[in-house]
Amino acid sequence: MSTATTARQKPAGAPAKKSKLTWPVVLLLIAGALLLFAAVGAATGNHGLTASGQVSAALGSAVPIAMAGLGGLWSERAGVVNIGLEGMMVAGTFCGAWVGYLVNPWVGLLAGMAGGALGGLLHALVTVTFGVDHIVSGVGINLLIPGICAYVNRIYYKDYVAAGAGANQSPSAESLPQITIPGLSTGLRDIENHHWFLVSDVAGILGGLVTNLSVVIVIAAALLVASYFVLWRTVFGLRLRSCGENPTAAESLGVNVYKYKYIAVIASGAFAGLAGAYLSLVAAHFYKDGMTQGRGFIGLAAMIFGNWMPGGLAMGAGLFGFTDSLQLRDADNVHVLLLIVAIAMFLLGLWQLYRRKFTTATISAAVGGGVALWYALTDSVQRPLIVATPYVITLVVLALASQRLRPPKADGQIYRKGQAK
Repeated sequence: MSTATTARQKPAGAPAKKSKLTWPVVLLLIAGALLLFAAVGAATGNHGLTASGQVSAALGSAVPIAMAGLGGLWSERAGVVNIGLEGMMVAGTFCGAWVGYLVNPWVGLLAGMAGGALGGLLHALVTVTFGVDHIVSGVGINLLIPGICAYVNRIYYKDYVAAGAGANQSPSAESLPQITIPGLSTGLRDIENHHWFLVSDVAGILGGLVTNLSVVIVIAAALLVASYFVLWRTVFGLRLRSCGENPTAAESLGVNVYKYKYIAVIASGAFAGLAGAYLSLVAAHFYKDGMTQGRGFIGLAAMIFGNWMPGGLAMGAGLFGFTDSLQLRDADNVHVLLLIVAIAMFLLGLWQLYRRKFTTATISAAVGGGVALWYALTDSVQRPLIVATPYVITLVVLALASQRLRPPKADGQIYRKGQAK
């Protein structure tokens, strides 16, 4: 008796299966990046990129980006594209600063969320009920809300000049509490100051997580975790995500698609409002025209980088927050970062060479050589280039990550009630 096995043939024309970026691979990449930062710090004597101050600054810069991205995640998981996050952030900065000054910063935080939620309600009304294109509505909100805020400023700020208000600036609000774990923070700072290879770098990163931590950062982290459980571990979340994947099928199963889309977009605005309130109550203690500086759009980029998942969104916000914080730190740190980028590009080229992707390997090696030459021939990076770094990183990362993206299938589609009949 003989047995014969026939290999299962792959159907002709079937798309190749893409490799999945698993958590062990992600942790391995993080460990490799940490080792690279430590090695470059030891070679150059500049440990600023892993210093606790740099980590604290990166966390502070990541919070508004993460909350804006979380707003985009909620909205797009329900099938509504929300590029109006920037305008909703402006509403959050304005309402947060005003109520924070008139009452207290805790109520200001809630007022900022309420201001953003009103922007979300407007976006839901226009897109879900009236069926207007989502992009058109988002652009309109980004133009409308900053205009309203600027108009109101000019009416009321003149009455508060004695309290510190200006032509386009609100009076200062009180600070929100900060958290420092005394013994742990001091001990980690001592280890960091010894500059031991890798150990001091890890201590610097951990020290930044337990020193002068704003309470809003803790709230933001809790909201990210809670969003994962609500959207992926509850019946409510399953129904909401079904509206973004196939609203017609969801309606045929009894899901009130309009209701879930409204809830998602209003929540999206509230998260964007929290991002704005963080800027005006924690980062600056006052409102000023244009203080969001495009962070709503960078939040959207972080959401796309994270493949519409909370964990990926958090990583994207951390990356963009790190680059955004560089402009607040020593310019020498950015110069050292050039060396790290050059080495990373060479390693990427070697990996692509191992995978026999010769074109990508050649491009990576060429970019790495160019950046290494830039590092060798200069002593510092010009200030305008440092300011532009987050936006350049946004474009590069989205270009590299575009091959792995899988947005909700009905994202951005106009849905009308009764389509299932």
